[in-house]
Parts: sequence; structure tokens; C-alpha cells
Amino acid sequence: MKRSSFAYAAAAYVLWGLFPIYWKWLQHVDALQVIGHRIVWSFVILMLFLIIKRQFNDFSHAVMNRRAFLLYFTAATLIGSNWLVYVWAVNHDFIIEASLGYFIFPLLSILIGVLFLRERMRPLQWIPIGLAAFGVVFLSITYGRLPWIALALSFTFALYGLIKKLAPLDTFLGQTFEAGILFIPALLYLLYANSSGSGVF
Repeated sequence: MKRSSFAYAAAAYVLWGLFPIYWKWLQHVDALQVIGHRIVWSFVILMLFLIIKRQFNDFSHAVMNRRAFLLYFTAATLIGSNWLVYVWAVNHDFIIEASLGYFIFPLLSILIGVLFLRERMRPLQWIPIGLAAFGVVFLSITYGRLPWIALALSFTFALYGLIKKLAPLDTFLGQTFEAGILFIPALLYLLYANSSGSGVF
């Protein structure tokens, strides 16, 4: 791995680890509204970049493709559910269980890679995977109950990764497509929340 790749990965995981602090600052906001704003403003910014990069024609062609729409609709549903569960979990003091979900996720990704994408593992690679799996099972047992939040987070994120692997668009167009699919329901919910007096815009 190049040094720059390692630095990017390390920075991403540090930021990811700090996310719970940010969501805690928004604890007074309903998780649905947090996710609603995340979707709406992400889509607005992504569309601006789409226009600046002059990729709107590519995006419009992708939207009209039935297979692409079904794939990205599924991906958007999975990632939207993942975000909602994560923010709700952090704001209701289930940070440890939410973190456990992201320990389970890599193991599910490996399983999906082997079963669905026909990837092969070298014999020695199974040793750290087995140790990680043992650690996850141990943590789950000592947790004292079924970690449904962790399971929801790991399964939605792992399946999202599989769908993205099969999806035809690049990262930028794909992310814009997903945000666009979620944009209307998110906007309608935010408008409802504001009209009913529970909005926090």
C-alpha cells in the first residue's frame, strides 16, 4: 500500500471514529430530521458539482436506465436505513453496539466476496479472519442480548457494498443518483416537520 493510500485510509477512519461526537451535538434533533437534512443538502451540493463538471447528460442517461435505477434504488434504501439506525443509536446511547456493527461488517463483506463474487482466500488469511470472528462472537455474547442495532448496521452496509460492486456508474454519479432517489421523501418529511412545528431548521 502506498503511503498516500495509508494516510487517506487512516484519516477516513479517524473522522469516522469522531462521528459519534458530532451526532451527540445534534442529540436534541430527531434522527429522521438529521438524515433528512443530510440527504437534501447532499443532493443539492452534488447536483451543483454535476453541473460544474458538465456531467448532467451522463447522469440523465443513467436515470433513464431501468437496471441502473433498480440497483441504485436498492442501494439508496440500504444506505439510508444504515444512516438512520446509526444516528438513532448514537443519540440513544447505543454507541458500543453501533461500533460492534462495524466490527461485524468486514466479516460479512468477506463472506459476500467469497459466496457471491467468487473471490478466493489464501489459507493463511483465514487465521486473522477466524480471530476477528471469535472476537465479534465473544463481544456479542458478553453484551448480554441480541445486538440488533449492530446486525442492522452490518447487514445493510455489507449488502450496500455488494450492490455498489454490481452498479454501473462511477462513485460520484452513483452517489448523486442515490441522493436523488432519497431526495423527494426526505424533502417531503422535512416540509411536514416544519409545517407541524417540530422542525429544527
